[in-house]
Amino acid sequence: MGSRWRKAKLALGLNLCVYVPKALDDASPSDDPSGRSSEAAVVSPPSGTSDLRALMPTTPTPTSSGLRLSKSGSRSFKKTCAICLASMKPGHGHALFTAECSHTFHFHCIAANVKHGNHVCPVCRAKWKEIPFRGPPSSENPHGRARVNPINWPQDDGYVSMLRQLPRVDSSNRHHHLTPPLHSSEPIVFNDDESLDSSSETPKDMQHGCMRTVEIKTYPEFSAIQQSVSEENFTILIHLKAPCAPTVETCGGNPLGNTHLSKTSPAPVDLVTVLDVSGSMAGTKLALLKRAVGFVIQTLGPSDRLSVIAFSSTACRLFPLRRMSESGRQQALQAVNSLTSGGGTNIAEGLRKGAKLIEDRREKNPVCSVILLSDGQDTYTVTPTFGGARPTQPDYRSLVPSSIRGGMSRQIPVHVFGFGADHDSESMHSISETSGGTFSFIESEGAIQDAFARCIGGLLSVVVQEMHVGVKCVHPGVHLGLIKSGSYANQVADDGQSGSVDVGDLYADEERDFLVSVNVPPACEETVLLGVSCAYKDPVSKETVNVEGLEVKISRPLVVVERMMSMEVDRQRNRLRAAEAMAEARAAAERGELSVAVSILEECRRTLSESLAGRLGDQLCQALDVELRETQGRMASRQRYEASGRAYVLSGLSSHSWQRATTRGYSGDSSLLQAYQTPSMVDMLQRSQTMSPASRHPNPQMRQAKSFPARLQPR
Repeated sequence: MGSRWRKAKLALGLNLCVYVPKALDDASPSDDPSGRSSEAAVVSPPSGTSDLRALMPTTPTPTSSGLRLSKSGSRSFKKTCAICLASMKPGHGHALFTAECSHTFHFHCIAANVKHGNHVCPVCRAKWKEIPFRGPPSSENPHGRARVNPINWPQDDGYVSMLRQLPRVDSSNRHHHLTPPLHSSEPIVFNDDESLDSSSETPKDMQHGCMRTVEIKTYPEFSAIQQSVSEENFTILIHLKAPCAPTVETCGGNPLGNTHLSKTSPAPVDLVTVLDVSGSMAGTKLALLKRAVGFVIQTLGPSDRLSVIAFSSTACRLFPLRRMSESGRQQALQAVNSLTSGGGTNIAEGLRKGAKLIEDRREKNPVCSVILLSDGQDTYTVTPTFGGARPTQPDYRSLVPSSIRGGMSRQIPVHVFGFGADHDSESMHSISETSGGTFSFIESEGAIQDAFARCIGGLLSVVVQEMHVGVKCVHPGVHLGLIKSGSYANQVADDGQSGSVDVGDLYADEERDFLVSVNVPPACEETVLLGVSCAYKDPVSKETVNVEGLEVKISRPLVVVERMMSMEVDRQRNRLRAAEAMAEARAAAERGELSVAVSILEECRRTLSESLAGRLGDQLCQALDVELRETQGRMASRQRYEASGRAYVLSGLSSHSWQRATTRGYSGDSSLLQAYQTPSMVDMLQRSQTMSPASRHPNPQMRQAKSFPARLQPR
């Protein structure tokens, strides 16, 4: 019974594999004129393999689906094949192979095993210098008899490759030769990234097309203050909006209709995905992860480059940073689908290898980012320190390599996806905050692809980089107080006359809101409080764009009949109130005071309902109320808080502090899911959600994958 159950689980895991294109040497032309479609298929057992067990990892772990071997010692394997567990009696029609370590196996079993990357004995783990290999018929071996080939390949015991080595498709480009994933030797320096596509460079006439810049708006808390009155904490809202997604358009009323690409064209991306393939990812999780990464591969364009790092107890680069051309996508899809699960969870090693890849690359695309997904806890780097009655908080910052957590200009954002109830949401949130990325909580297995789609929709639409917002006091009696900018670094000069906020990158149509406090002195005439300006780099032209400042003015009548608060200022105050309440509630929950946490959230909901925006039925205020109510429900008990409450609230705090969309688990109101989403994110999410059932759900009966445009917007 146990053997049948293992067979069933393995078959399920294999049938869930997706996006397995044909090998490049025997691929047929696609029916899709774009040449981007790929077949979704299950991985077939290798020829000569009697069942699927030959594809299984040969290192059993408590969390892997690997076959447990007999505890009776090596003697049992002289009568039973350690791979298929069938009898090995002479005369039964099966050739036998005795390895140099003296262990014996069915020849067809061990040949299939080593064909897929395992070059150590499944019993004693001894490394072999000679392996069995069933090659094609040749003049030297006319009947296809087995031959033994010497090898000297490095071995990662925790993995097995399910795809054969790819052929060389272009002898002039050494980067198109893909060695078996997780078994190929890695260079000491990762400077083997594929060269950037020179044809993707924006022509000079397009770089100077229609100019669109960041939009700045300011909103004082009140438009008028009585002449004799002074205000100590007068609030001003600074609202920023990035240029919209680029389109090919006619500029300047040209009667000939000549088109120019907007100067705000999204920039090509260097994307590194760091994926957890530990034992706990076995089965459906790994299959859905492969499908989601397949969606990312199909979405990237030929100017974008991708590399995949897989980690469990150790980490391995599947292939160098490669452009997602047609051949690049085919090879990337095959490499991703070769992944199997097994081993522990070493997040730090995965990030270290990803950071090294980014640091060593010879050429750089304008945008660079890391996507990290894990369903577990790092048990190799971070451990609590037991110095007193209770363990101290681990140093989660040590998980992030210093090369990607530098200043705002050097930060490489790590967008983190915590998967399921067992991941360490505190460490994942800390990684994202340290690097300038976001933290998403994937509560449901089926939401992986949508979560990736939302993130990729933003990364493929970056139109602003290294943005710096400056604020200066104009009236001599005005001084700056606090700048509330969430996770964005800000500073105020010692004399209170100027301040700044480092915003970094913005996606197309993305918005940012910052609240600035000033004092307003008495005055007899219109008072100019502040001047606001910004500067940023265009990622395509590499030029610096300066947006001259706006002046924030208020009128000073003798008498103010009615003070009407700005609706925009009140809305952003409510957003900050909700975020602060969630942070306070989380702190109380971590202390074990769940009833206090629920009371904090309830009080915040009451405050929002009584605010100006709440009374007027503001949509943001309603979404915040839904989020607070959802958070209350997830703090109803210690068990539920540990299972999902902590991750849910941390993902919400990440979203509010960066003002950027994240995936946050289930919510009964779709308006919450739309918070901070840009049109590019919505478009990419719709692409994911409108996929055919065969390519969206892991149904073995439906295996046709849908083709996707290579790029969200035209170059």
